[in-house]
Amino acid sequence: MIFGAVLAGGIGTRMHMADMPKQFLSLGDKPIIVHTVEKFLTCTDFDQIYIGVHPDWMGYMDDLLEKYTAYARDRIQIIAGGTDRNSTILNVVRAIEEGFGESDEHIIVTHDAVRPFVTLRMLEESIQAAREFGAADTVMPAVDTIVESVDGQVISDIPPRSRMYQGQTPQSFRVSLLKSLYLSLSEEEKGILTDACKICVVRNYPVHLVRGAETNIKITTPGDYKIAQAMVGAITGD
Repeated sequence: MIFGAVLAGGIGTRMHMADMPKQFLSLGDKPIIVHTVEKFLTCTDFDQIYIGVHPDWMGYMDDLLEKYTAYARDRIQIIAGGTDRNSTILNVVRAIEEGFGESDEHIIVTHDAVRPFVTLRMLEESIQAAREFGAADTVMPAVDTIVESVDGQVISDIPPRSRMYQGQTPQSFRVSLLKSLYLSLSEEEKGILTDACKICVVRNYPVHLVRGAETNIKITTPGDYKIAQAMVGAITGD
């Protein structure tokens, strides 16, 4: 079975634009997260879509689903998010196992709630790659030269740009693989995780690359939000 996991457990400390998490800000005629969920609903591969939300905002999220996606409410479940990204994903994994049992065939597709321009092509290719390889990340080749600095003051290294990629989401995995790798990590190893794919990298499990898109932006800052508003306007013809 295939499960979507829209990650919306954060509170958006870098936005500084509203008294609510950034995923609930309006984008065009509906909240950012609703755009994202609607993209997931276009993918018929999903047996169930989970939304991991901060516990204080679960009721608000439920109201949004009733308003915008009541037609597909039976395909969506809201669960409490964890203290960080990966703990939210593990909460989704527990919900999957409670509702559908454990299986080596289960696939989970994790995605940032604030990447509302994900496409059906990305979702389908990510699912297929996870089925075939066990783990998949959505990436774009780096356009700019990447500069490394250990101390933030001087350049430590300039890696070859041909080997550099910018990570996006979705990131997809066999549920049993992701869970077993995560549980094998020490607390120190868990402390260096930046996203779910890092779980695989730390354990030297190969992660297959899926092509993303320049338009698959993550709305994190006020500048990102302005760009996203312009993109929605261009799409709708406003």
